[in-house]
Amino acid sequence: MSFIWYILIGIVAGFVAGKLMRGGGFGLIVNLVVGIIGGVLGGWLFGLIGISTSSIIGNLITSVVGAVFLLWIVGLLSRSSNK
Repeated sequence: MSFIWYILIGIVAGFVAGKLMRGGGFGLIVNLVVGIIGGVLGGWLFGLIGISTSSIIGNLITSVVGAVFLLWIVGLLSRSSNK
């Protein structure tokens, strides 16, 4: 059951990050991938500064922060390649 929660949190986190960074979502599959990668990245970033989450809301916040950071990095790389 926890795997299903990770997928649902990934979908929501990717959707929220898409809204925050670009003004719209990217579709279910891309939101899922961005959210899952963002969850891993957010967990790693939060671990570096000593923050640990155990609730669904905490995991969602961690995933959203990681997904926003991921989209920010992708935006920087795409801007530098367009020049």
